Amino acid sequence: MKGKEFTELSDQELLDKRKKLKSVFILNALIIGVFIGIAAYSAIKNGVAFFTFFPLIFVFLLVKNRTDDKELEQEIKSRNLK
Repeated sequence: MKGKEFTELSDQELLDKRKKLKSVFILNALIIGVFIGIAAYSAIKNGVAFFTFFPLIFVFLLVKNRTDDKELEQEIKSRNLK
């Protein structure tokens, strides 16, 4: 979602979107943990290979895709919402 679209939302819609993003954040943290665990297990069991780094590519993509969260939090702070 673009920053322009966050400014068009009402206060309640912003707070609802923040609740949804918190649950997505928890799910992403779980997925990241599983992928790091798979990479560590693969490195210990088979040594360093392609499949050791393959799950880490997905971790990078999940971490990089957090721009909407930051824009949403900035908009909530600018409106002094809690």
